[in-house]
Amino acid sequence: MNAPTLWQADDAAAATKGQTATDWRANGVSIDSRSVQPGDLFVAIQGPNFDGHRFVADALSRGAAAAMVSRRPDGLGKDAPLLLVDDTLAGLEALGRAARQRSAAKIVAVTGSVGKTGTKEALFQALERSASTHASAGNLNNHWGAPLSLARMPSHSQYGVFELGMNHAGEIAPLSQLVRPHVAIITNVEPVHLEFFSSLSQIADAKAEIFEGLEPAGIAILNRDSAHFDHLAAAAKAAGVGRVVSFGAHKDAQARLIGLAQHPTCNCISADIDGQAVTYKVGAPGRHWAINSLAVLAAVRALGADLGLAALAMADVTAPKGRGERHVIAYDEGTLLVIDESYNASPIAMNAAIQTLGAGAEDTKGRRIAVMGDMLELGPTSPDLHAALAPTLVEAKVDRVFACGPQMARLIDALPQHMRGKHAETSPELLAAVMAAVQPGDTILIKGSLGMAMAPIVQALCGLGEDLSAADANAANGNG
Repeated sequence: MNAPTLWQADDAAAATKGQTATDWRANGVSIDSRSVQPGDLFVAIQGPNFDGHRFVADALSRGAAAAMVSRRPDGLGKDAPLLLVDDTLAGLEALGRAARQRSAAKIVAVTGSVGKTGTKEALFQALERSASTHASAGNLNNHWGAPLSLARMPSHSQYGVFELGMNHAGEIAPLSQLVRPHVAIITNVEPVHLEFFSSLSQIADAKAEIFEGLEPAGIAILNRDSAHFDHLAAAAKAAGVGRVVSFGAHKDAQARLIGLAQHPTCNCISADIDGQAVTYKVGAPGRHWAINSLAVLAAVRALGADLGLAALAMADVTAPKGRGERHVIAYDEGTLLVIDESYNASPIAMNAAIQTLGAGAEDTKGRRIAVMGDMLELGPTSPDLHAALAPTLVEAKVDRVFACGPQMARLIDALPQHMRGKHAETSPELLAAVMAAVQPGDTILIKGSLGMAMAPIVQALCGLGEDLSAADANAANGNG
């Protein structure tokens, strides 16, 4: 069956004030020629280090329905399906704006220092149980990703979920004004990107920019456990938000955690969601997943979607790749549990991952091993923030710590001698020591900022044997 048409040539031209000489229909939108699917509209973005116009011919050869360009690339036939615009980034934004304008969907936008992508994915699963739902893919949350995600939203969608990110002030406001959410979630405010902010209060102000695009009488969903709740609630009210709904373990939270049982592979939760008692399971371990699930269900309630179906959907939530994904690896007549947290790192995310490592290994006889890379963009406080991870590692009864990066040297120095594995400047230098140290039964957490390239360590550990977790998933889906 052919995919439904997302954009017709005339509609796309009208939205972008562009010109096209051929009739074409696109069922997708892409800005990366390497991942273009047949039927996509390829948008030739010109960035600081690349020019998408160089890849138009490749995109068309892969089956793209047309290409949005600001000039005609060399070497194309005269009948090549092109949409000519003044500026392709502005054209993509215009396409996203038109998609939002034509849609009757109820829209949720998610931001926060950590937990944005997982919360967005959980919210997609929750709303999808009720009606057709569109969500931004992966972490497409910046000035390219947000309009691209909007441009991909089918006109028949009944719900839309979009992630908005930033590392500087002034970045979220225009994204929110483009997305125009009915509900805005801020998961938390934590010391992330401190290199670009002088205080946590400034980070809170930057996150509060999400209210600038909120639809009239829109709803803000805020973390009641956060020290910045009052700051954010005041900003929401100043922006004209219709209602503030809080979530967390705090006694005054409207979406309130009543009980939590943490298990190695899940959380079992009882909660009060704005007056409705709910008991459910979240299929990802760690207290942070439990708390963010409250925000998800609060949003479902605020949108008028089916809360019962959404609560059932939480059991299917799993940690995304690089953000807590788990691999059970057959190794030397035993198994290794590899926890992939390699996508990014911040102090709060590091502490949450370490606590989950400690809680998740309670019932195992093997060792707990933490492989950690520098947390980047923390500014002058970075050395102290790295050293401050030591008490959490001790409390979680981690057996050995392997670390890389100049800042992580401070952590190794702060640890008891028996916990010190090896320190190296880079992840490739650390890899051999980690591989030599692991034993059957070990649980191994790998976490660090993206720039520290921790993912190859995950890949090497997973390459030691068959991934039994993947085999189980395939069997459950009938793919065994």
